[in-house]
Amino acid sequence: MDNLAHTLAGAALGEAGLKRKTGLAMATLMIAANLPDIDAFGLLVGENLAWRRGWTHGPLGLLVLPALLTAAMVGFDRWQARRGTRPEKRLPVRAGWLLALAYIGALSHPALDWLNTYGVRFLMPFSDRWFYGDTLFIIDVWLWTMLAVGVWLSRRRGRAGHARPTVPALASLGLAALYIGTMGAGSAAAERQTAAAAEARGLGPVGEVVASPVPVNPFRRDMVFRTRDAYGFGDFDWTADPRLRLSPNLLPRNMDDPAIELARRQKPVADFLYWSRLPFATVERRPDATIVAISDARYSRGPTAGRFVRVVRLPPASAPDETQRAAQGR
Repeated sequence: MDNLAHTLAGAALGEAGLKRKTGLAMATLMIAANLPDIDAFGLLVGENLAWRRGWTHGPLGLLVLPALLTAAMVGFDRWQARRGTRPEKRLPVRAGWLLALAYIGALSHPALDWLNTYGVRFLMPFSDRWFYGDTLFIIDVWLWTMLAVGVWLSRRRGRAGHARPTVPALASLGLAALYIGTMGAGSAAAERQTAAAAEARGLGPVGEVVASPVPVNPFRRDMVFRTRDAYGFGDFDWTADPRLRLSPNLLPRNMDDPAIELARRQKPVADFLYWSRLPFATVERRPDATIVAISDARYSRGPTAGRFVRVVRLPPASAPDETQRAAQGR
């Protein structure tokens, strides 16, 4: 999910009562809820897809990062105390509670990341398997709203001296959990119905089916399903009649084309295919070059330019022979 959703999740956990456990609890929860995204610094060294949602989202990262954060927060509190700038109203800092809250916040991060179609590698570095929830769009305004309103009302009740200021935050977390569960069940049902409809129309046999939530509208899904050598697409809407509209056209995968093996030798393509869930390619053989464009059917229904497309230019005359030799050698 986006970092606002992660931050609001940490804040809601704090307002639900955890902020009373120790000084710097709220800051620790909100920072920890974003901490696994430290892997975004890979962008500074030219890395992205191959690094993202890997080590820092797996067992080792989730074991080490909260401990480092706890040490930093304890050190920060002591530094302020030495300088005489520590706020008088801050609760005493208890390292044990800070560590527990750092783990709670950090664990909330991959749990939320799993909910979209992008994927997360829970088991890195022991396994590079990607896990997908197909439940929420990566930026979900309804999740924002639930958590933000809960945090705001709890803070307001707390400032007013209400006896139970945690109730709105607890309610927002419960409502968010119910919303997530309902969205997940909706995606699972849409995937089952899409597979059955595609096979009934002779487009199968159908392999993997992905229901991609869309922005704002929780009732719609963009559907994509895999056949033996192509992808099919559809639009699913729980409020429409009929609910499912399948496209009559299939998109060839072309991943068996020998040119893909040559393209894979280039790091941007190798990284993309390592991340990709539903890859497809277009291969254009010109007199002067062979152009290979690789994309992912989760985010594109054709070979269009964009963030999730990798285009490589291969040698012209030698491309067919070299690709055939590469294919034979594997």
